[in-house]
Amino acid sequence: MATLKTQTRARRLALGRALRPGSVPVGVLSAAFLVLWCTGYPAARIALDHAAPFTIITLRFGIAGLIYAALAQAAGVWPRGRELLHSAVVGALSLALQFGALYLAAGLGVNVGICALVIGTMPIVTALMGLPFGEAVRPVQWAGFGLGFAGVVITVAESISSGRHAAPPLAYLALALGLLGVSAGTLYQKRLGSAVDLRGGLAVQHLVATALLAPFALAEGLRLDASAALAASLGWLVLVNSLVAFALLFVLLKRGAVSRVSTLFFLMPPVTAVLDFLVLGDALTALKVAGLAIAAAGVWLATRAPRTQTAARLPRGGASPARAHEHRPVHARRSLSVPPAAAPRSRRALGG
Repeated sequence: MATLKTQTRARRLALGRALRPGSVPVGVLSAAFLVLWCTGYPAARIALDHAAPFTIITLRFGIAGLIYAALAQAAGVWPRGRELLHSAVVGALSLALQFGALYLAAGLGVNVGICALVIGTMPIVTALMGLPFGEAVRPVQWAGFGLGFAGVVITVAESISSGRHAAPPLAYLALALGLLGVSAGTLYQKRLGSAVDLRGGLAVQHLVATALLAPFALAEGLRLDASAALAASLGWLVLVNSLVAFALLFVLLKRGAVSRVSTLFFLMPPVTAVLDFLVLGDALTALKVAGLAIAAAGVWLATRAPRTQTAARLPRGGASPARAHEHRPVHARRSLSVPPAAAPRSRRALGG
């Protein structure tokens, strides 16, 4: 009996270790994050038929923030001091500024295709922002960025050409602010905000975003109906997007996959087009499929490990992995595409 109990306990411990985020390949986490994040677009489109934009986003962030806060309080992992400050900054940039600006731009008349195109350039802006901090960008990465951007343009070209997108200058300023918000927030969280516990950090991020966006929701009059469609779409936005997708984003950034996360934004417009076809019945044209393929090629180029780094992980002549790392070229060690913390898993990662 004792032996059986010992074996059962060992199996449970092994299962627990297998299910820990650190044991899941970065490629699996990246693919799950991409798909789940993109489901928020059709869910939001359904919700917008039943409620005002800022009302939806404030409810989404508020409910998710309370859930995360309860989890953080129960586990005793509420952030303090600098961790609290860093989480608040990320919430203001990545959540409040990004989503608030996108909703404002759309409300002022900017075509959603243009919104997707602007936010799709986030990998390039993030790479440029990282240069002063010693984050090198290899030529092949710039080629990947170019392909990814081309895929985004091709995917949204039909929407832009067929839609009316006259809007005041304020709308395009809002789009630019949203792009800076998500780019700066991603880089900031990687460098300063990823050490905090996931539950506490996301609780602060969501609650800060709720506080910043609530005045806009009040200005709208908190307009919503009591339909089942709104309840279902809002529930999806909270449970799947804010709780699961944001948690995956947090884990990826904590594991050093900042460039992998940013380059995935190239795939979001094409993947969203596929989801719109499956969920909403929107046409999936050959142009959109071509955009998806080109964007995927760009992501593969931008996130693949450099050859010098791969060779360093397979030392010759009996050299130890540690000494091989010492002799690794500086540009390989500090490359934006494969940070040191993520290097051992890069070949299993998406596109690696």
